[in-house]
Amino acid sequence: MKLTLPNQKITIFTICLSLFGLSPLIAQENPYRPQIPRYPNNAPPPGKNTLPSEIIDNIDYRVNALQRDIKGNLWVGSWQGLANINPNTGKILARIALPNVHISALAQDKVGRIWVGTAAGLIRVDPRTNKVTAHNITLPSNRILSLLIDRQGYLWVGSDRGIALISPDQGLLMKTITKLPGVSANTLSLDSAGNIWAGTLDGLTQINNSNAETINRIANLPGITVQVLALSPTGTLWIGTPRGLLEFDPKSATIIQSINDVAGKNIKSLNFDKENSLWVGTENGLLRLDTTTGKILGEIGNLPSSRILSISPDTGNKLWVGTTEGLAWVSLKTWQAKPHLGFVRP
Repeated sequence: MKLTLPNQKITIFTICLSLFGLSPLIAQENPYRPQIPRYPNNAPPPGKNTLPSEIIDNIDYRVNALQRDIKGNLWVGSWQGLANINPNTGKILARIALPNVHISALAQDKVGRIWVGTAAGLIRVDPRTNKVTAHNITLPSNRILSLLIDRQGYLWVGSDRGIALISPDQGLLMKTITKLPGVSANTLSLDSAGNIWAGTLDGLTQINNSNAETINRIANLPGITVQVLALSPTGTLWIGTPRGLLEFDPKSATIIQSINDVAGKNIKSLNFDKENSLWVGTENGLLRLDTTTGKILGEIGNLPSSRILSISPDTGNKLWVGTTEGLAWVSLKTWQAKPHLGFVRP
């Protein structure tokens, strides 16, 4: 029932309540009403290709991270939590209870454990039991942005205040890099020599993987901020910035080419497929690029959102795509996209 009083009466009513140590509560909504995400255990459904444009609720459905594991299954890291799915059928195999569900990055170590970077710290999950086996590891910052397993099996953790090197077995902090040029380690990648490259707010920084010392710094890149990195089969690094896409040679530390076909586009995600084509996720669409010519081979439509955050090619004979409005899969035969209803707005 909504209480309506004239203005003078509201004042008198409020004063009277305050004399008795009470506070007036007049038609207030509870802003903390819990929202329950929906995860139906079904395969990607046929037919429905798009989502309604209206906002139904205030749940965030973004899918920031996709990680194919050693068994061929796909781990989905979203702001609804962590899930493991069969990429052939789309069936949800498990949903993992985590201390924080705002997932930003995923990685699998050499013995199969899943590492989860969240907005509130680092978590280790045992896929055999689907249980959290380590969390609350001391880091320069608990806001995790990127994760990488190096050739020796160590875990590199990029945060908004630098980089940490972790021993995956013990979950122990081995070294930190808090004076990282550009501060924020938005993305991490290996080069062909096994060294670490960090994309930051101010370009690229190369790090020696054996002693965690800075080797080189590449500043003054077009676009300045490096948002995503991908190592090509030929050993070059592809760099996504808010202003476009670059190919970089780590050996000579020089830019090889700037891709004109995506000039001015905000690049959010990159990944190579088995045909050595580069999938480019942008703020406004998903593109397939011929890296030899720099030409766009095609664009995928009918995704839950045009803002592409993560890409997993050749997973279960599909291309899996994480967007700001949920998860979708693309047929490699027809190139048609369909949403997975377990991870999109109902």
